[in-house]
Amino acid sequence: LLSGWRRTRENLPFKDRVADAYSDVMVTYTMTSSLYFITFGMGASPFTNIEAVKVFCQNMCVSILLNYFYIFSFFGSCLVFAGQLEQNRYHSIFCCKIPSAEYLDRKPVWFQTVMSDGHQQTSHHETNPYQNHFIQHFLREHYNEWITNIYVKPFVVILYLIYASFSFMGCLQISDGANIISLLASDSPSVSYAILQQEYFSNYSPVIGFYVYEPLEYWNGTVQEDLRRLCSGFTAVSWVEQYYQFLKVSNISASNKSDFISVLQNSFLKKPEFQHFRNDIIFSKAGDESNIIASRLYLVARTSKDKQKEVIQILDKLRPLSLAKSIRFIVFNPSFVFMDHYGLSVTMPVLIAGFGVLLMLILTFFLVIHPLGNFWLILSVTSIELGVLGLMTLWNVDMDCISILCLIYTLNFSIDHCAPLLYTFVLATEHTRTQCIKSSLQEHGTAILQNVTSFLIGLVPLLFVPSNLTFTLFKCLLLTGSCTLLHCFVILPVFLTFFPPSKKHHKKKKRAKRKEREEIECIEIQENPDHVTTV
Repeated sequence: LLSGWRRTRENLPFKDRVADAYSDVMVTYTMTSSLYFITFGMGASPFTNIEAVKVFCQNMCVSILLNYFYIFSFFGSCLVFAGQLEQNRYHSIFCCKIPSAEYLDRKPVWFQTVMSDGHQQTSHHETNPYQNHFIQHFLREHYNEWITNIYVKPFVVILYLIYASFSFMGCLQISDGANIISLLASDSPSVSYAILQQEYFSNYSPVIGFYVYEPLEYWNGTVQEDLRRLCSGFTAVSWVEQYYQFLKVSNISASNKSDFISVLQNSFLKKPEFQHFRNDIIFSKAGDESNIIASRLYLVARTSKDKQKEVIQILDKLRPLSLAKSIRFIVFNPSFVFMDHYGLSVTMPVLIAGFGVLLMLILTFFLVIHPLGNFWLILSVTSIELGVLGLMTLWNVDMDCISILCLIYTLNFSIDHCAPLLYTFVLATEHTRTQCIKSSLQEHGTAILQNVTSFLIGLVPLLFVPSNLTFTLFKCLLLTGSCTLLHCFVILPVFLTFFPPSKKHHKKKKRAKRKEREEIECIEIQENPDHVTTV
């Protein structure tokens, strides 16, 4: 909107300038805001399996609505106020009348610099001073000619092939974010513990608590066999196994309930080497009879290097058994919270991004402009999304809740910046594709560059937060801004000169109009006494 305001002519009344700025910008701004709202709305829906993502997306939806109405209300009032200041030649900061040129000439240079409005040397304001903006001048006079040079294009194609190769390589190495280190402060002692644990004990799963929460006939041979079958494949720290070994070594028979519990309480649990099992068994007493109402075991599995994936597979195997078997149990470890949290973290952003692209295609199909523009926009967004996904994987970023949010945001960010450039290109009426892309960059390049630059500068404070999670946010958003900037200023300006849409039909239309203007209409004038002329 600020760029649209700068493109208006300063000699117009400020009401007309505000109207021109809003008419130039608000259609695309409304579309992108709608896309942001709907995409984050999908993230806030019950289909999202991560609560942190859901809460963030809910807050984003509220922020987008408030920002949209803020643009219509307060920011529009600021534009009106600025237009009045410019029209009446008031200073934009001090709100005082700008002195005359004669008065300024008698003052020091610093005073002239502060109080001048930049139009003192001319008798009238330039109609379009935005063309003299230094970024606009650089793009028009230097960058446009350089990027469309025939000798530069092969290097841009090679650059994109390298970019696509690294992105594809990274996408093949995606790993989930079940790593507790990324959730800790970088200076936390727990980080050192977790690193050492992964380095020296990475071949073992977390200690899994196996909780039996109903009374069982532990003295029954069938129950004993079921417990052994459930614990097979694990290294078990189990009072049950130790007790069975104790009975076997001591040559004690405990084949009924009273003998089993009596020996357990009075002999086994009173020995010093077995006293630590007291906390693993819960007894209840009804009269003179004791019962075991719940107990727990500990299981450790041997794993390979891909530890998180194997632990998730173990959970997927054990949990259905807790419902199907005759023994009712629960398996738990605090790290399972993160395993469950990220079990579907690879698929969810892909689904949301896919729905977002499909939604964007539907919106653009009904509201704008050119089918090839929609096609190019989808290709650009897909390339940026896959690039961010692959490069962040190569930068050792796992698929955690932060990276998922950034991937959702990347979809909207890339559309927000690529769409104006692409649609201006496909609607341009210049003779060649090169001229069309030059006019597109000239119209939107400054706004895109300023927006992405301010976005990247805003990421700098994230570097000083002592948190691995925040550093992950910095990495993902830096890749988002960088890949979008690369596509808008390097890849698209070159590739659009190779491929459709063709501009030949515009040439034919212009030639036809030129011929019509060059045709001379023959007029025959005859004298008539009753009329002045007859044509």
